[in-house]
Amino acid sequence: MQEYIRTGTSLLSLESSKPLSQFHIIAFSLPFENDYLNVLSLLQLAKIPLMTQERNARVPLIVAGGAGVTLNPEPLTPFVDLFFIGEGEEVLIDFLEAFQEGYGKKDFLEHAAKIEGIYVPALYQVTYNHKGLIKEFSPLNDKAPEKVSRRWIENPSRYPSHSAIITPLTEFKEMFLLEVNRGCPRKCRFCASRALHLPFRNREMDTLQSEVDLGLRKGSRIGLVGSALADHPQLIELCEYIVEKGGLISIGSIRADAVTNKLANLLARSGYRTVALAPEAGSERLRRVIRKEFTEEKIISSVEILAAHNINNVKLYFIIGIPTETRDDIEEIVGLTKRIRHHMMSGKRRVGAITLSINPFIPKAWTPFQWHPLEEVKSLKEKIEVVKKGLQKIPRIRVLYELPKWGYVQTLLSMGDRRVADLLLRALQAKGNWSSAFKCSYINPDFWVYREKNKEELLPWDFIEHGLQKEALWREYKEAIG
Repeated sequence: MQEYIRTGTSLLSLESSKPLSQFHIIAFSLPFENDYLNVLSLLQLAKIPLMTQERNARVPLIVAGGAGVTLNPEPLTPFVDLFFIGEGEEVLIDFLEAFQEGYGKKDFLEHAAKIEGIYVPALYQVTYNHKGLIKEFSPLNDKAPEKVSRRWIENPSRYPSHSAIITPLTEFKEMFLLEVNRGCPRKCRFCASRALHLPFRNREMDTLQSEVDLGLRKGSRIGLVGSALADHPQLIELCEYIVEKGGLISIGSIRADAVTNKLANLLARSGYRTVALAPEAGSERLRRVIRKEFTEEKIISSVEILAAHNINNVKLYFIIGIPTETRDDIEEIVGLTKRIRHHMMSGKRRVGAITLSINPFIPKAWTPFQWHPLEEVKSLKEKIEVVKKGLQKIPRIRVLYELPKWGYVQTLLSMGDRRVADLLLRALQAKGNWSSAFKCSYINPDFWVYREKNKEELLPWDFIEHGLQKEALWREYKEAIG
């Protein structure tokens, strides 16, 4: 990137070295809100006007999809012509067929807006009341529907869902990634997976085995992908198939109540020495609040099973700032970690390492906690210090954490409406310095980050039809916070 900036060269495509501005379509996949600023950076490097209203018919169509914008695309609406809302396999076909009809840009966008799963923000208007809340969100005319339905596919086994390119130059290096299932049957209150991929669907075993065979022709390690791997009824059978074929299994994390001797044995045969578990909260009370309802005994039992198979290292994911969290809940993170270590040391086992990954709770659209604010950054910092100090004298325990200031930015982009686009622009001008961007803007980001919302409030993402009832989510929220 620095070389592009130094030379003033327009951004080129990797395969053909063609300037991006000469393409018909530029598409972004945005799984995380923190990627939004990168969209503006890339458009700027490509010498493409940032604002949709400043682009003429010769400028490429700017398209975005992915988990982040499926939940709430509004902060990016001034910069993106068209969003894919939901799963892309079928809507992409409809989109390309319409594009090939040769419509002019304006006519094409009006036509595309009628395709299920496509959102064209220029066809909608937003008004605000004197408190800064959204007063009305509505289509400008009959060219766009009042609600945009999230697109989903009934049977994901109909489409390939695995790595297309294997290269050592990526995060997962030479691993062949394979989607096992889509969505999650669990209803953890902080997690947006229930909205993104509703309903939960397992891919068929025949399909998975054929894709494993393809992957093993390219390499030996098969990465299993899914929000709920353990909920596939044939997960063990699939892992056995991979290992018996001479392959190695790789998983991101496993639910604590899904660890069995058979699964631990298969992981050990794949060379595993570290497994990630996600207690999320230190106390059982707080796990019940977020609906992560497995017991401490189950967590410790999982660690013991893993250790019995010489998997001596664990990574533990915790969230801080969860609604109703107290100082006692934070101290229970320390206590639980100590008790896990004690059980790892029992008998003649080699003492393994424990890594804690601590991240702030981020409210997400279409979850019961969408009405809840982020805990203040100062308070989150203090909670991280409690954990660090509580474990600092214990050998082979490492505490990693996301800086709370980045949790603030992520919440802003998760909860924001179209007005947040001004802050994105200012952050771009400040070269990623969000503090400077906040100081230079007339907009107060605390409005979206620290304010608890009320039941009647029209939320920026309410125009999306996810198949979830807002009333039901509200009841669940009130049940959680008491």
